[in-house]
Amino acid sequence: MTISVWRYSHLALAVSSFLLLILASVTGIILAFEPVSQKLQPFRADNFNEVTLAQSLPALRKAYPDISELTVDVNEFVQIKASDADGKNLEAYVEPVTGKILGKPTKQSEFFAWVTALHRSLFIHETGRFFIGLTAFLLLLITVSGTMLIIQRQRGVKRFFTRIVRDNFAQYYHVVLGRWSLIPIFIIALSGTYLSLAKFGLVDTKITSPKVDLDGIRSKPEIKPADITIFKNTKLSDVQSIEFPFSEDAEDYFTLKLKDREITINQITGDVLSEVKYPIAVLLTNLSLNLHTGRASSIWAIILAVASVNILFFIYSGFAITWKRLANRVKNKYTATDSRFIILVGSENGSTYRFAQAVHQQLLKQGHQSYITELNNYTLFPKAEHLLVLTATYGLGDAPTNAAKFAALLEKYPQAQPILYSVLGFGSHAYPDFCKFAFEVNQLLAHQTWATPLTDIHTVDDKLPDDFSLWAESWSQQSGIPLTLSPDLQTTHSLETFTVTQNTALAGTNDIFLLRLQGRQRTSVTSGDLLAIYPANDHRERLYSIGVIDKEIQLSVRLHAGGLGSGFLHALKAGEAIKARIVNNGHFHFPAKAPDVIMISNGTGIAPFLGMISQNLQKTPCHLYCGFRDASSCEMYQSFLAQSRASQKLARLNLVRSREGEMQYVSNLIERDRDFIGRVLANQGVIMICGSLSMQKDVMDLLETICQEQLNQPVSYYQSHGQIMMDCY
Repeated sequence: MTISVWRYSHLALAVSSFLLLILASVTGIILAFEPVSQKLQPFRADNFNEVTLAQSLPALRKAYPDISELTVDVNEFVQIKASDADGKNLEAYVEPVTGKILGKPTKQSEFFAWVTALHRSLFIHETGRFFIGLTAFLLLLITVSGTMLIIQRQRGVKRFFTRIVRDNFAQYYHVVLGRWSLIPIFIIALSGTYLSLAKFGLVDTKITSPKVDLDGIRSKPEIKPADITIFKNTKLSDVQSIEFPFSEDAEDYFTLKLKDREITINQITGDVLSEVKYPIAVLLTNLSLNLHTGRASSIWAIILAVASVNILFFIYSGFAITWKRLANRVKNKYTATDSRFIILVGSENGSTYRFAQAVHQQLLKQGHQSYITELNNYTLFPKAEHLLVLTATYGLGDAPTNAAKFAALLEKYPQAQPILYSVLGFGSHAYPDFCKFAFEVNQLLAHQTWATPLTDIHTVDDKLPDDFSLWAESWSQQSGIPLTLSPDLQTTHSLETFTVTQNTALAGTNDIFLLRLQGRQRTSVTSGDLLAIYPANDHRERLYSIGVIDKEIQLSVRLHAGGLGSGFLHALKAGEAIKARIVNNGHFHFPAKAPDVIMISNGTGIAPFLGMISQNLQKTPCHLYCGFRDASSCEMYQSFLAQSRASQKLARLNLVRSREGEMQYVSNLIERDRDFIGRVLANQGVIMICGSLSMQKDVMDLLETICQEQLNQPVSYYQSHGQIMMDCY
């Protein structure tokens, strides 16, 4: 059954029964305190569980010669009916061995009686009992559907109790409390349903009366009650009631009602005259009554009260979640056919819409025609220039419900004009298959002839504003459209001072230069992080990949004609200071544990890899695949790479040049070593890619083929499991 069916079933059941559920839960909470108050009464004997009938019955008969009945209630209080010395009827709780009176039974309080009647029948007798029984059954179905939703959310039964990603208060505690109260609520619902079936005769609870052959009753040999075998082998804790003989005649006998059977016993000889076992239905009815009311255990009664409180919370939180989901429905200012910016959202619980709405509103404020909708509403967008996809992942790397049709629609509706796209995935590293669906969407778009990536795919872990801001900054830089987000999605940044220690001359036809910066000693930076600069001292931000070498930041920069960032950096002289900030780029750090690391880059994308190789003190086998235009473009790196190979920080070096010699690209190297690359992935190795988006597309197409043919998995599987890491531009 699909997630949407479970969700809509869960919601429909809750909507149809919430009023009666509220009533049943509130009364259930109140009634749960009755067993607790009963258990606090001082009417239970200290040695109750050890006392046998052989010890108790003779003593009670001696103390009360006219005793007619003994009952043991669910609180394990022993109650007798007898006549006192004055011949008056006596009902009392007694100590089972001495016969000492411990107290007198009282009627149920009027308040608890009133609440009980309301809980059972709504004061409308059989009709009310039917509706309460129906409510219990609906609660049972709600519990089952809720369990299925949790299983799908947590990616399987084995992960049922693993960490929950906190979306918001209602969503988070709806799942957390749902897991912990699942069993008691299921028991409440199941036992309530069963009791209703029994009440309406749909379950056969008829007990057959024992048949005694009066003609076959013996009067010899006479035996004392204390020596009767069944009395010696039966404890009071196993008894429901005992009816005593009215006289000393052999035809009058003991009727012993245990928890699972009824036995008649010859009072003179101790013979068992008859024995009738209760039907399974009767035992289940008694068990259901104990479980549903908590009458047999004060601890269980408290658990039931807590579970009932949770039901009330689930009603609130469930409607809060639904309201939030409905509130995410957008009324667009512009139509899909008139808009230049199309924002497609994939979200299971609605939280991704908050980020998509922030982008949508910013574009509208700046006068752009923006249209936001679900991925399932993808169609032809005749005037679209930009496609922004913000999507979560659900289940075992699956699409959210409102994005499940996207792949089919993408094939059905190819766009007629070229469109720039950017994909942002939302997920949590607490789950396997991190952002897997977002990686799949990115791959699908990469194979469309009309689609060109504007940015590399980005991911947001646990809705961190910093991760979202990193994508927003990258998208703004490439599109030229600033995104000034709402305060709750912004992170206030402070700039640090960095001093230029070296700025090399331009090298090769790529116009590449190396820039080295020294920050403060306490500056925390890792190879793979980004340096954000503001060359015009305004909102315009430029990001550059960082390599850390000899405790200094090294940038490999290509000078673009009229380039704002590259021109600013190229003009810097040794000793000059600039204001900038470090952007943590944790998804592109060197893996702490990996048997092999393959590094793939072209041009200036080699910068973070140089830092990682420099810091590879554990000598993890690193295999560098790098492409340049000509020999002069890579000459500035040759000395460092040779030293790294000599010190075993770099295991293999694979270089190609596209404009001289054999004129090959990085993709040719990947094709050549496809078997080796497949083995690295199969052995939990890691592939890191840094460089241009065009290079990334060619490499990812090859990796997709390698993964499918050699490993029987899509490339998105290895992306979502952190084995393929990318930082391209």
